[in-house]
Amino acid sequence: MPQLELQALIDANDQPFVVIDSEYRIVAANQRYGEAYGTTPEAIVGQHCYAVSHHATRPCHENGEQCPHRALFDLGEAVEVVHTHFHADNQPERTRIRGHALRGVNGERYLGEQLYPLEADAGTACDAMQMVGQSPAFLSCVDNLARVAESEASILLFGESGVGKELAARFIHARSNRAGGAFIVINCAAVPESLFESELFGHERGAFSGSSGLKKGLFELADGGTLFLDEVAEIPLGLQAKLLRVLETGEFRRVGGTHTLNADVRLVSATNRRLLDEVDEKRFRLDLYYRVAGIDVTLPTLRERREDIPALAAFLLKRLSGERRPCQLDATAQAALQSHEYPGNVRELRNLLQRAVLTCRDGVIRATDLQLPVVAAPVPTSIQPLVDVEREHIRALLDMHGGHRNRVATALGITERTLYRKLKRHGLT
Repeated sequence: MPQLELQALIDANDQPFVVIDSEYRIVAANQRYGEAYGTTPEAIVGQHCYAVSHHATRPCHENGEQCPHRALFDLGEAVEVVHTHFHADNQPERTRIRGHALRGVNGERYLGEQLYPLEADAGTACDAMQMVGQSPAFLSCVDNLARVAESEASILLFGESGVGKELAARFIHARSNRAGGAFIVINCAAVPESLFESELFGHERGAFSGSSGLKKGLFELADGGTLFLDEVAEIPLGLQAKLLRVLETGEFRRVGGTHTLNADVRLVSATNRRLLDEVDEKRFRLDLYYRVAGIDVTLPTLRERREDIPALAAFLLKRLSGERRPCQLDATAQAALQSHEYPGNVRELRNLLQRAVLTCRDGVIRATDLQLPVVAAPVPTSIQPLVDVEREHIRALLDMHGGHRNRVATALGITERTLYRKLKRHGLT
């Protein structure tokens, strides 16, 4: 067997790579690893791995994370996990870590860690929001999004209203091979049925009354990039066959046109409704479902990632405050936010904080500033179903706002159309 130099081997790796001994000390790192943390491999060697990557004073498993080091040295397993690492400027970055079992010349065991950052630069600085969170549910979701982004398959994002489906779609686009192309969004619920075909495929001059000039459709504008169909369940049934054909062939014609055009588009769709239920109700074509749901991803609700609420609230307050000093949450407000059910998820959290910023005193937000509706407590002997929690929450908001649906929808962070469906479902019409 040839004797190979360790440093030369890890320097050949195009991903950040580090070698760690049984005492958590770094014994070797490649140039990419040093660059990731704003230093050099020589400065890293000898430091504890958790001090460099986590800016922590103790191993990550003592903070509740699944630790590749512990898995290897205690259990003899090489695992793959997702952690939040911190750059030299303390900026967080979600990172997939692949552990490798290594052996020294004298048989001693080492952990080799290969790192795969999950966020491209374009995916971490969306104008409206950033993907904030470190909870296991959130990190698992980010890892899943990063994996599916590498595919060219159509993706269907499923999640409750307000969980951040458009942000997830932008993340997918930024991580894909189409990141240099356009990211085009259409909210299918906001387009009148009479204009839907023109919006998607464009129209020629004189195609219909009022069409004074040529208009390119969103498929044409998204050529080489990603088209995001938000609320895809709202596509009119009569237009679903035309959309299906375009997805199968890449060919379409503008309304009123005779020339066949082509567009190379990657489709990402989103819905808060079970599309197969819509198929059963004859409101959505089964063949179209299989085209848009090549890969389906479920996004976690805010209730499933309550650990992220403090960080999300801090981020939102900073953004809502603009140039002013951000408001701070006192202990009562923190507790109230942590215990709230959030039918409107992150969007509802933002709306609550936006209102609180306007009413708080001395830059401190208290529980009373949040104006959370009082929901009847569940029966102590049983767990209250989520559908009952949502019904009582909406009923309380209706009382608070005098039955004004627009204000209730705003408080929940949903559209009036979505609110109307919820009112019908809960018998509150």
